[in-house]
Amino acid sequence: MASPFVEIEVDDRVVKVTNPDRVYFPETGATKLDLVDYYLSVGSGIVNALRERPCMLHRFPKGLAGEKVHQKRLPAGAPPWIETVELYFPRWGRTADELCVTELGSVIWATQMSTVEFHPWNSRRADTEKPDEWRIDLDPGPECDWSTVQRTAGIVHELLDELGATGFPKTSGGSGLHVYVRIPPEHGFQDVRRAAHAFAREVERRSSGLVTTAWWRKDRDPAQLFIDYNQNTRDHTIAAAYSVRGVPNARVSAPVTWDEIPACVPDDFTIETMPARFAALGDLHESIDDHPWDIQPLLEWADRDAASGESAPADES
Repeated sequence: MASPFVEIEVDDRVVKVTNPDRVYFPETGATKLDLVDYYLSVGSGIVNALRERPCMLHRFPKGLAGEKVHQKRLPAGAPPWIETVELYFPRWGRTADELCVTELGSVIWATQMSTVEFHPWNSRRADTEKPDEWRIDLDPGPECDWSTVQRTAGIVHELLDELGATGFPKTSGGSGLHVYVRIPPEHGFQDVRRAAHAFAREVERRSSGLVTTAWWRKDRDPAQLFIDYNQNTRDHTIAAAYSVRGVPNARVSAPVTWDEIPACVPDDFTIETMPARFAALGDLHESIDDHPWDIQPLLEWADRDAASGESAPADES
């Protein structure tokens, strides 16, 4: 017996969505079609976040009740208009063709293929070895509360202002917060990671013990917030702005304004609440490409720290 399906028109594409009534989020009863409708509602935002970037897919073929699949390679059966980018992975000595979103139809097709979360690289197809996005990941420890995330975000904002850099914050969709800064694609991953570590160390100094940059979990106080500078390492990805997360209430990694951070909580942003918010506010990250900032001052901080005997950033492996 053939699976039930609906056909979704996306611009000049038609995407066949099978099993539209399959429940993906048991806590809310949200279905596969609800997920499709959500991504349609924030279409320009999710495309802006993913455009021209290699993208790893977090797929849930049976919904959250089933297995989660982390997929680098494009799923089989893609229509000819789906675009990809070939990447080389030295650790395995292999290449993979990853999804490279250039239009909303690609997002909806990936959702049809059970993708819940979209995790793009911080570089683009034109030169995948030169990041154009510096990512600040505020990752609370198991005993670190949301108020610590909010206070740390204030320190990050203050420091970015001092540097003359424009940060674009978003909730992680989990328990943390991300801040993105557009940078010219002129440095390799190693330099961007060094810069990210130098910035994290300065936030740590200003945090009165709230923040740590210790890479090994055994070296962290569980009540501290970790700034995960290693998210700027090659092939490390985090959920895109507007990506749904694979959690029971279908939270979203939601762009927010700096002024909203002191009053918001992660559960404010779900596939139920975000469509109306997007309709009212539009894409809060729409102008990110208009604010590139050169990381050279942070590389100078990294050199200063090394000269004073401070340890280099820990290897992510």
